Amino acid sequence: MKRTVVAVALMSIGLTAAHAQEMVVKLGGAAPLTGNQSHLGKDLENGTRLAIEEANAKGVTIGGKKIKFELVGEDDQADPRTGTTVAQRLVDAGVKGVIGHLNSGTSIPASRIYDQAGIPQVSPASTNPKLTLQNFSGVFRTIANDVQQGTGLGKYATGALGAKRVAIIDDRTAYGQGLADETAKAVKETGGEVVAREFTTDKATDFNAILTKIRATNPEVIFYGGMDAQAGPMVRQMKQLGITAKFLTGDGGCSPEMIKLAGDGMSSTAYCSMPGLPLEKMPGGADFRERYKKRFNADVQVYSPYAYDAAMAIITAMQNADSVEPSKYLPELKKSSFPGVIGNVSFDANGDIKEGAVTIYNFKDGAWVPL
Repeated sequence: MKRTVVAVALMSIGLTAAHAQEMVVKLGGAAPLTGNQSHLGKDLENGTRLAIEEANAKGVTIGGKKIKFELVGEDDQADPRTGTTVAQRLVDAGVKGVIGHLNSGTSIPASRIYDQAGIPQVSPASTNPKLTLQNFSGVFRTIANDVQQGTGLGKYATGALGAKRVAIIDDRTAYGQGLADETAKAVKETGGEVVAREFTTDKATDFNAILTKIRATNPEVIFYGGMDAQAGPMVRQMKQLGITAKFLTGDGGCSPEMIKLAGDGMSSTAYCSMPGLPLEKMPGGADFRERYKKRFNADVQVYSPYAYDAAMAIITAMQNADSVEPSKYLPELKKSSFPGVIGNVSFDANGDIKEGAVTIYNFKDGAWVPL
């Protein structure tokens, strides 16, 4: 009996010692998890979660301790004010890095809070150039910015689509307006004319007044800078008003949800752009799609591959630095260079992803098809 008690006691001590060597490392995630952009926010969070779960399954040892990564997810509601509240909450929770936010309008104000706390932030979705031009040493993104995307969109409108007259609408968010500005600039630089410039909000669903006003200018292309929750109804209402102009939008509208919301308004005259390569052409895209589907029983929307690589950039930098402390692994994050789902993940001096490709899609056979 005594021997059994001693054996159990020793086993208990051993388990306690082993457990003591495991360190929980919190990583923050921030995106809209409620509201009309929640499907995109959840997609982003899922990509982050998949990276963390796969890293934990493989086993990561840093500083001589087994690491268990834990995701602290927050809902920023795609709102700048809520975004800063969420950012402070993540800082107070002791996260060692942040993957997010989705919207540029929340990422930009939140980035100041992370910078003051010395916590690196890698956004998988915020494309406004201002995000990485604030001289904050710990801000990065794994997606091409709006200068690259807007230039591509403007040139495509006047080039491949042959438009001379382009109308532009934006949702007045940092993302939507920023992308619209760059698109308008490229249209003008390539010989086109911006015949109308209107704006709405990222909560609106009725665009009849704006579209009726635009119809009078006889545009050949209508560009919308904003998200799919507005792009879908806008396309449907264009058809109802008899507007035959081609429709063009950016990554915020380049989703399966936009097609669903547009209903019978969708046609082969609808186009969108996405930073990066199509999922099926990403080096790790096909395998990622299968793993994502198996884990979440859902299809990839837009941003999950970029979120996965954003999380892996932080985790890999920690491994290379042999430390989970931001001040120690930040230099390694700046030097990142590894094969990700989206391709090679490395950052320029500002924190922007290098080799940021842009792909144009056309609606065909019920889906967005890369051109």
